[in-house]
Amino acid sequence: MILSDFDLWNYIKSGRLRIEPFRDDVVRENGLDLRIGEEIARMKNSDKLFDTHAHEDIEEYYVIERGKEFVINPREHVLLHTIEYIKLPLDLMGFVNLRSSYARIGLTIPPTIIDANFEGQLTIELIGGDFPIKLYAGDRFIHVVFAKLSSPVEKPYKGKYQGQRGVRLPSFKD
Repeated sequence: MILSDFDLWNYIKSGRLRIEPFRDDVVRENGLDLRIGEEIARMKNSDKLFDTHAHEDIEEYYVIERGKEFVINPREHVLLHTIEYIKLPLDLMGFVNLRSSYARIGLTIPPTIIDANFEGQLTIELIGGDFPIKLYAGDRFIHVVFAKLSSPVEKPYKGKYQGQRGVRLPSFKD
């Protein structure tokens, strides 16, 4: 069952769904709009082989930038994070969608799901379109639609990303 704004308000007011910092305009008719944070991880161009079994230092392949605005180059892959820190209960999960105003100018994100019991800021892979696009920290860029699970998750994720803030680089060690 997809949650309406009425349901979301009940989850938020009861403390079962936490959003920090919280603003009323985050809650929409069928989900939450989340904003771009002030940090981006930009993939480096490299001919160096990345071996997913060698447990290499992934930070060698990214440049972390901080700022109030970012230019996304054509077909560039970057990691963005949300300003908002969220915590989901065991009976909710979320579907992350790029807001249509960004999709209409050629930006895309891969299918992304937020697991039940998630806690932290979201890190989203964003893929550039056909021309450079300037993004601004603080702008709403993703919409999360929540679904109530028919039963609570029995084995929630408890890995190293739980509770993190800022851009999270991928890991192949888990």
